Amino acid sequence: MVAEQPADCEVPLCFGGGMTRANHRLVAVANGQLGSITRAQANGCGVSDKQLRSRVQSGFLIQTGPNAFRLPGADGARQHLASLVLDVGGDVVASRFTAAALLGFDGYALSAPFDLTIGRERRVRRTPHRIHTAHALPLIDRTTVDGVPTTRAARTIIDLARHESPDHLSIALESALRDGLVSEAALHTRIVALRSQGMHGIPNLIDVIEGIEISGGAHSWLEREFLRLARRHGLPIPKTQQVMAERSGHLVRVDFHFPGTDVVVEVLGYRWHRTARQLRIDTERMNALINHGLRPYQFTYAAIVNQPESVMRQVEAAVSSRTARAS
Repeated sequence: MVAEQPADCEVPLCFGGGMTRANHRLVAVANGQLGSITRAQANGCGVSDKQLRSRVQSGFLIQTGPNAFRLPGADGARQHLASLVLDVGGDVVASRFTAAALLGFDGYALSAPFDLTIGRERRVRRTPHRIHTAHALPLIDRTTVDGVPTTRAARTIIDLARHESPDHLSIALESALRDGLVSEAALHTRIVALRSQGMHGIPNLIDVIEGIEISGGAHSWLEREFLRLARRHGLPIPKTQQVMAERSGHLVRVDFHFPGTDVVVEVLGYRWHRTARQLRIDTERMNALINHGLRPYQFTYAAIVNQPESVMRQVEAAVSSRTARAS
């Protein structure tokens, strides 16, 4: 009995009543892989390389690469991609534009040439497809779509950020969030983890995230995450965007102030590099807050993402001690 195929990837399997047991085995294996089979798998079915050549010549199989073969009729884009993945073999995933199409991001359609990513130590070319390399692709960045290994939504968005325009990247990001393919928290976790690995597109992605947040007019994800952590730890809910001091004729507005205390908290945003001007302004703001009798705390983006418990312990201790003194 031949395995049943999804409606959009059916393969004609009627090769006549004289199909051999070896051919039945070839077809059964290929049916589980969107119509394709590797040379090694065919050999495992009892079909030698010479017999494979004969089957290609007869039209029973189509050779798609040095190491892979496809059943006639398996002609859709997904089947071609699956065959390419099998041909490249080893540790390989669909990535970038191809992954975006597989995951269903708005604005992407699956078509050749395809994007694949393999380990940095390998040297593979499959013209006209784009074979990229990566130092590492941990399990947290991998998933499978229709049997094809691919990068998860967060990693795909980060990879796209190097190549896409802000408008296209914004559409892809918003569609991934809307469809539940990635959460804001998961995306920020991967941004923090991957930025140290020289992912060149991350500054572009940060620009897009900040643009979406500004146009939305609400708190940033970082501010919402701090509020969520404060609620989870049973802290009093701080007031947001409060004017608390003045510096050189400018009002100093803080991210959070805990009422009844002198504790204010600043979250330092997504950027991890500060210009000399930014450092000067930050210093002046901090000094102005201290001069007004306030106790300011600053926490980085990375600390809130990676060390939330440590951040909350510091805030909880500060708020508790100041509340006790006030009473």
